[in-house]
Amino acid sequence: MKFNPKSLTILFLLIAILSACGGTQPEEQLTTDDAVLTLAVGTMVAGFFGTQTAMVTPTPPNTNTPPPTNTFLPTPTPYNTLPPPATWTPTFIFYTFTPVPVLLTPSVTGTLPTATVNAGSLAHGCNNLAFVRDVNYPPGTEVAPRENFVKTWKVENTGTCEWKGHYTLSIVKDDFFDSSWNPLGRVVQPGQWAELSVIVDAPKTAGTYTSYWRFTDGANAFGATLGLTVVVKE
Repeated sequence: MKFNPKSLTILFLLIAILSACGGTQPEEQLTTDDAVLTLAVGTMVAGFFGTQTAMVTPTPPNTNTPPPTNTFLPTPTPYNTLPPPATWTPTFIFYTFTPVPVLLTPSVTGTLPTATVNAGSLAHGCNNLAFVRDVNYPPGTEVAPRENFVKTWKVENTGTCEWKGHYTLSIVKDDFFDSSWNPLGRVVQPGQWAELSVIVDAPKTAGTYTSYWRFTDGANAFGATLGLTVVVKE
């Protein structure tokens, strides 16, 4: 509602008139009607000024800040970075095996081994000898009648003392060969190898012939027996 200056002027005039009328009479001569009128005018003026004051006085702004509204964070969604485990299905492979019988037929080839006497029992004192191999003319070699050749064996000193240079061969059985030989001629230490040889003449008649020799210290034979077997062919 706007403030009207014309209404305010009228109000002041009315108050002045009432004041003038009331001022000529003493306070005790006021009638009941005057009192009621005065009270009504006072109430109207008070109400008027109260209304004008309410109209003129601005309403203070509301400085109360509304409380913040709670905002709930979204529920996190779990994220699994690991791939799902692979599934493995075993595969079974069955093999069928049918045994096939194999018949083995033994066959004998070459020369059958000959039993060897205990080398320790062939020793004499600290001297002993072991046969290693045929250097030439192995058993069954063919030769011509009356052929002259040199038979050689490789042997090892298996005793505990050295062989002297005078050690030589001795005949065990020589019914078919006219044999001869030379002394060892050198020293052979225990564990060393040496070669022993005989010079022979083959028999004049066709056939298979065998002879044997042993090594000696000049008086006593020791060690393995050394053999020679040849086939004489015309």
